[in-house]
Amino acid sequence: MSGTLYERDFYAWANEQAALLRAGKLSAADIENIAEEIESMGRTEKRELTRLLTVLILHQLIWQFQPVRRGNSWEATIKVQRRDLVVHLKDNPSLKAKVGEAIEQAYGTAVIQAADETGLTETTFPAVCPWSFEQIMDARFWPDGH
Repeated sequence: MSGTLYERDFYAWANEQAALLRAGKLSAADIENIAEEIESMGRTEKRELTRLLTVLILHQLIWQFQPVRRGNSWEATIKVQRRDLVVHLKDNPSLKAKVGEAIEQAYGTAVIQAADETGLTETTFPAVCPWSFEQIMDARFWPDGH
């Protein structure tokens, strides 16, 4: 079996690197790959922010543009996504600076999914997200004034 431990067995590599760092053996640690993994973890957290916003915005779009589908489960999904976003941002407060960018990315995906789920054309929906982050997250805000 060739390649480094990092390439062969990520789990074993991660545990080994954690032990080296805790022991203060920085010269033995795989600093380059550790740095890469930490950066990757940051990107994962940003992707999760965008994913949560996509689901929330998708349901809000359908709530507004296809009122016949409104029901308790749709309302619950919107509430749960809001709560999940609050927790995610509490766990990762520096992501608040990325909310605008994340909404822009999420909105494009949400429109594609909303068109698919409703049978409406993508042009039915506004070209840019019509709501601010504060509105999206406000428990009293419903796209139709509910």
